Amino acid sequence: MTASKLDQLRQMTTVVADTGDIEAVRRLKPVDCTTNPTLILKAVETPAYAHLVDEAIGWGKKQGSGEKAVHAVCDRLAVSFGTELTKIVPGRVSTEVDADLSFDTKATIEKARAVIAAYKERGVEKDRILIKVASTWEGLQAAKVLQSEGIDCNLTLLFALPQAVAAAEANAFLISPFVGRILDWHVKAGGGPYTAETDPGVVSVKSIYAYYKAFGIKTVVMGASFRNTGEIEALAGCDRLTIGPGLLDELAGATGDLPRRLSPASSPQMEGGVSRKLGFDEKAFRFAMNEDAMATEKLAEGIRGFVKDLRGLRKLVAAKLG
Repeated sequence: MTASKLDQLRQMTTVVADTGDIEAVRRLKPVDCTTNPTLILKAVETPAYAHLVDEAIGWGKKQGSGEKAVHAVCDRLAVSFGTELTKIVPGRVSTEVDADLSFDTKATIEKARAVIAAYKERGVEKDRILIKVASTWEGLQAAKVLQSEGIDCNLTLLFALPQAVAAAEANAFLISPFVGRILDWHVKAGGGPYTAETDPGVVSVKSIYAYYKAFGIKTVVMGASFRNTGEIEALAGCDRLTIGPGLLDELAGATGDLPRRLSPASSPQMEGGVSRKLGFDEKAFRFAMNEDAMATEKLAEGIRGFVKDLRGLRKLVAAKLG
């Protein structure tokens, strides 16, 4: 019997579940799991996880009242879901720093340290956790400090090579380039039609992967934000791929040969012909991002989206706290 495409993918790529749904993770058996404010908000609104919410609210009522208590409960919820996920996956769980701190290096560092401390209180060591930080200049500088302290980071909302280069310079453990959102921008701008191979998001990840492998960069490349299984198949062999439950189910039900498209030994030619190692100080980074309308717009949009859902979570918690 031919192995499913998901099983074939697992032979060449570490598969990560992009969800806060504990039952989906238990069913799909990924190596790692990644969450964000949007996924946590969806999970919190699911009756199956009412016990986690009730515990956090009960704890929160003992912490006082007001905005500080609401924020503390939201942090506790994120760690509660993350702790449950560490009991299921053998690898890492990514937990995101509040998106409204995306332009505050100091606050991002402090929040990350607090999250790691909260996990430790529950018996979860830092080598099981990745701290997700937005790939702004400020986030990248926070990651540099955190990595120097042994706190591994997942640089999220990454849309362009300058962000990937700066993440490597920060010694980030992992980056999450967003495939589908890049495609969304180009389609909206009138581009296409695209095949899986010409998909701008796929091309971007291939370029980053090639750059990292060409210069021996150890930072893990984890493609994220997929719109269809064609994008996933076009990146088979990438270090890691974080995939939503729906697409994981599609791959699990699909058969046929899944060829390896990426490998360290034979990485594809980089788009744009980059042949030298790059470096960015703050001014050069900001200018490079400004030159890339897609990256600038999708980064800003992504932060706004995560902040919106974070506020939604806080509103829900505030109502429950009374």
